[in-house]
Amino acid sequence: MHGAAYGYDLWLLALINVAFFTFFAWSFYKPLTRWDWRAFSMFTAFIVALFAEMYGFPLTLYLLSGWLAAKYPQVNWLSHDAGHLFEMLFGWRANPHFGPFHIASFVLIGGGFWLLSTAWPVLYRAQREGRVAREGIYARMRHPQYVAFALVLTGFLMQWPTLITLVLYPVFLWAYARLARREERDSLARFGEAYTSYMREVPAFIPRRRTGTTGPRGHVPRT
Repeated sequence: MHGAAYGYDLWLLALINVAFFTFFAWSFYKPLTRWDWRAFSMFTAFIVALFAEMYGFPLTLYLLSGWLAAKYPQVNWLSHDAGHLFEMLFGWRANPHFGPFHIASFVLIGGGFWLLSTAWPVLYRAQREGRVAREGIYARMRHPQYVAFALVLTGFLMQWPTLITLVLYPVFLWAYARLARREERDSLARFGEAYTSYMREVPAFIPRRRTGTTGPRGHVPRT
């Protein structure tokens, strides 16, 4: 396959995209602890696997080409657009960049980065002041950073699914849940009853529906 004709073998473009998205995430997340760096490293691994297939070599399309060609003979599975698998499988034959899955992916990716950018200043102020943060997104969920990474990974998976990222995705979600639990053990050891109360009042990942009253807010800085 030739890069100019098919949109692959463009390893420099893959590298640029990996560098851009990892730096973009780092600028919002700014990992400090070993747990932060583990979460960020997993995100980076997913991004590398994604763009290596998106612009480098389409391993998924290569491995599934026989089945895909037999099942969907009307699709040119050697084209770059075919990498938008969900659009192809569900019959979207127009420009895949305007397909429903692609649009939904941008909403999820943008929402994830917005969540990271919203959460970090709150946590940073709390860290500098040595206190429990009690404002912003941490009033709605205890671990917005992991929710943000999950949204971004889900968005990329919808936009350009590959066999490798499909395998990595549930593994990373499970790992993020474990990291959250470890962070909470550290927070309980540091803040005791204050954090125990916070855990009772604020859900870990999925915000509760708002009511007419303002509930308690809080989150501990990462240590």
